[in-house]
Amino acid sequence: MALFIRDAEVDALAEEVRKLTRAKTKTEAVRDALQARLAEARRGMPLRDRLARARALADAMGASDPAFDMKSYTDDMWDNA
Repeated sequence: MALFIRDAEVDALAEEVRKLTRAKTKTEAVRDALQARLAEARRGMPLRDRLARARALADAMGASDPAFDMKSYTDDMWDNA
């Protein structure tokens, strides 16, 4: 989905960020700026909310396999490296 910047001030800010960060495009500059702002906002979330998000992600993965042997799996990884 496209994002169109129709505000001259926002466009100028995006261009300034692009230049200062040496991003190749405004899209790259805006993406990086939004990712940085999102990370900052997440760091400011209360621990309770961050943990709830982590639990939801873990729950979405499903139950673990009790028969899974992590040592064997890790040994196989290192032997094939």
